Formats: sequence, C-alpha cells, structure tokens
Amino acid sequence: MNNIQLSLKKACDSRLKAGHCWVYSNEVDTLKTPLQALSPGQPVDILSDQGRWLGSGYANPHSLICARLVSRDVKHPLSASLLVHRLKVALALRERLFAKPYYRLVFGESDGLPGLVVDRFGDTAVVQTNTAGMERLKDEVISAVDKVIRPKCVIVRNDSGIRESEGLPGYVEVAAGAAPESLLVEENGATFRVAATDGQKTGWFFDQAFNRARMLKYVAGKRVLDVCSYVGAWGVQAATAGANDVFCVDSSSTALDQVELNAQLNGVTEQVAVLQGDAFDALRELRSEQERFDVVILDPPAFIKRRKDLREGTQAYRRLNQAAMQLLSKDGVLITSSCSHHMAAHSLLQEVQKSARHLDRGLQLLEQGFQSPDHPIHPAIPETAYIKTFYLRVLPTF
Repeated sequence: MNNIQLSLKKACDSRLKAGHCWVYSNEVDTLKTPLQALSPGQPVDILSDQGRWLGSGYANPHSLICARLVSRDVKHPLSASLLVHRLKVALALRERLFAKPYYRLVFGESDGLPGLVVDRFGDTAVVQTNTAGMERLKDEVISAVDKVIRPKCVIVRNDSGIRESEGLPGYVEVAAGAAPESLLVEENGATFRVAATDGQKTGWFFDQAFNRARMLKYVAGKRVLDVCSYVGAWGVQAATAGANDVFCVDSSSTALDQVELNAQLNGVTEQVAVLQGDAFDALRELRSEQERFDVVILDPPAFIKRRKDLREGTQAYRRLNQAAMQLLSKDGVLITSSCSHHMAAHSLLQEVQKSARHLDRGLQLLEQGFQSPDHPIHPAIPETAYIKTFYLRVLPTF
C-alpha cells in the first residue's frame, strides 16, 4: 500500500464488500482522511473504519462519488499494466460475441475500469475518460488501447455532461492517427456512417444493437414509425429488413440528414422518409393527419436522469406511449424502450399498460430486451443496468 489512505466511517464498507465500487463523500471519515486536501484523480487505498484494506482506486474530493475502487488485489493497483490487463479481458468477451469490431469495448464499472468508455468503429477507437481518475490516466489509457487493439486512430470524446459533476472541462481531440471524415458502423447486415467528432455520445448507441436485431422479424412488409430516430439505426435497419415504408422522427435536422445518407448507403431511399420535430408534437401531427402504422418504435432519451425527475419523467413515458398507440393499426406492434436507470422495467411496463387501458386497448408482451452484452451488467452495481425494451402486440380490448 503506497497510496494515500482513504478511511471510511463505521459500517460504511458494506457496499464495497458486496461488490460495488463507489464511495460517497458522506461515508469518508474526514478526521482520518482530509478529503478536501486530496487532488482530483489522486490514487488512494480505501480502508474500513477498522483499518482493513478494501482495495485501491482513485478519489475526487469535488464529486459526490468521492472515490471509486478499481482493484481488490493489493499486488495489482491501478496502473498502466492493470489497464492493459482489463482491456484484454474485455476484448475476450467482445470477440466471442461479435464477428466484426463494432461494439463497446469497455463499459466502465462493469469491465473493472470505472469512468472509462471505449467504443470500436472498425480501426478507429473512441475513448471517453469521464472521471478525474481516468482523466489523470488518459495517456496510459490511450497507450493501453493502442497495445491491445492497434487502432489506426484514437479519438477522445470528452464532451459528455457527466464530466461536469467531476469538475472536468469538456473537449474533443484526436489523440492518435488521423481522424476519418466519418465513422463506419456495421450492424445486423446494415452499414452506417456517423460523425467522427460530434453528435451524441461516441457517435452510435451500441447498447441497442441486440434489441434492433429482435426488431427485424416484426417489420417485413409493414409500415414503420421510428420516433427519436437519431441517425436511423432502427428505422434504416427496418427498411433493410423489408419494411415497405419507414418514417423517422427526430428533433435534430442534422440527425435526419444523416438518416437520409444512411438510407442511401443501404439502398433504401425510397422506403425511408423523415419528419423533423419534437416527438410529442410530431405524433400529434401524424394523428391529426390520420396516419396509421403497423409498427411504432420508441427509443427516447432518458426522461429520468435523476431520482427527483421520477414523477415528471414517468408521466412523459406514459404520454409518449399513449400517443404512439393512437397511431397503431388494430393489430400493431409497439417496440418501446427506456434508458433511464431510475425507471425500473416493471414500472415502464405498468405505465404502458395504463396508456393502453386509457385507450381501451389490450397488450400482449411478446419479448423483453436489455442492453447488448457489450454493456454487461454488474450484479452488485444496479446503475449498470439501464436499458429495458418491450415488444408489445397492441389489440382492441379483450
């Protein structure tokens, strides 16, 4: 143990013992550990109130989550070699699951590297160091990525909102190689181009890839509405799977321009149309025009980002699903999703059921999906489980 010691208060080590890796600021014994004297990202050894070594990690006195445990092996603390080892372990899983390198390589806590995200777009890696500890190790992270997967280019997309809570500035940079004009994604037999250095997250939502694969069997010969479409991951794939007509709705004109380019890239321009607007307004407009669809896909952004947003966000999910069902044909399919960790799966299904009953419709749950396995769920860390997707048959009441 060579790091500064961070001591916990009495009975504040149960979460860590159960396998979680977060320490909150009110759990630290500030008489033993002058928390505010630590620098953001500083390596620490985390001790119980009785002085028992629990693990090593890093601290940030300016964050509510003031420390994250990275290693429970005293011989292998957070270091360049540990980064390489964890990346190799993560890569072994992805290579079992994916024939081609289009996936999330590192999913933070679930891959033993809290605060780190790495996505693979073929021979380009996109890295996010979202905590002060990982930011401090950014150069070592990039070197580890290079050693393990040998990308031609590494882009650092440190422009996510989560960095604000860590007191970190936002920026985007090309850390190695030359950035391509766009990133290539291959998924479920379709090909996409997405922005390399702007757009949402790292440019693509790999977490829904397996759920989009489930969608394909429902859309052949159907009329499909893709709400909150972003660059067309759901809608364009629906068209490539044989949908007759696909309407993609998004508030971003830039995203919809990309939908049209991706439709062209996949030879489905004639099947795909776009509509710009707020999701609720667009659904209202389509209803006023008496439009009907065989399949409606809802993949909105998180309506519940914080626990205090639960009531308002729950109402938003109910209103959105109700509006979607009003556009479905009598024997239509609703594919509805939430990426809000604070919205439990049973709660989302309950709200959809309430919406159906309000419209005097009946539901049959056909399938349930979760985040793709390149976003593995850590059983001791509930925060790592966030995607829930339902495939529902919507019928006249019975």
